[in-house]
Amino acid sequence: MKKVLFTFPGQGPQRPGMLQQLPAGEAWLTQASDILGEDARLLDTPAALQHTRAVQLSLLIAGVAWASHLAAQQLMPDFVSGLSIGAFPAAVVAGALDFSDAVRLVALRGELMEQAYPQGYGLTAIIGLTQSQLEPLLGDCYLANINAEQQLVVAGSEQAMAATAQRALAAGAQKAQRLAVSVPSHCALLQQPAQQLAVAFSTVTVKRPRAAYLSGSTGRVIWQPERIVQDLAYNMANTVCWHEAMAAANERDVGLAIEMPPGAVLTGLTRKVLCRGEALSLEQGGVDLALKLAQRLRA
Repeated sequence: MKKVLFTFPGQGPQRPGMLQQLPAGEAWLTQASDILGEDARLLDTPAALQHTRAVQLSLLIAGVAWASHLAAQQLMPDFVSGLSIGAFPAAVVAGALDFSDAVRLVALRGELMEQAYPQGYGLTAIIGLTQSQLEPLLGDCYLANINAEQQLVVAGSEQAMAATAQRALAAGAQKAQRLAVSVPSHCALLQQPAQQLAVAFSTVTVKRPRAAYLSGSTGRVIWQPERIVQDLAYNMANTVCWHEAMAAANERDVGLAIEMPPGAVLTGLTRKVLCRGEALSLEQGGVDLALKLAQRLRA
């Protein structure tokens, strides 16, 4: 039987007001507010979303709320996978991590990343070159994401990224775009904050997941709680291998990949690889279509 995969986006598609229309939103936001000791309803204001911590918390809350809404209508995932911060709502939805622990850990994660690089660093997408073509052009940048065969992301300082982008365009890249991410994620620059987050995980209980946890960093399914801890704690410093993860999903007979709001970036990336199934952005396609496609898949 074909399987269902829930995917959870990383930073980039966040937007003001994204928490205001959540299903059962008041309950989720009240719970998050109690955990944080602040009003979570203010995390998605334009001013708040200038900060990594608020962006990551908003993506966590939104991902869990929408996936829980589908689960309440008997649409449960066989697999979950998240890109970067998306790994945390994925772990919650899989049953490996409690929502309350995830909120505390993601708040810390955002703070650690922002404190390490408060300004002058970030991510830039390079479209149209393969990994082997881009790597000699990196200079002082790091390869951060392998999203597709010719959709890569580099991390580094603004100056280093601009120089790499210029070299990439000269070498035939179609596009170089600075992303809405204010820290140099998924590279060695974040190794120290990752180690600090790993220490914080020692106070948290991570359980064996109910759904298969497919790592967006390694492209492998992880069942062991201690390995999920390592994956979550260190994913900020590890290269994202989304293309490899979706290839693994395809090999495991995933017939439907549903991306949790906000956005549709992962749907586009997944559709290129999932030759045996369909990919749907829940925000664009809607809940009714997701339920219909899942019902048809499992009939």
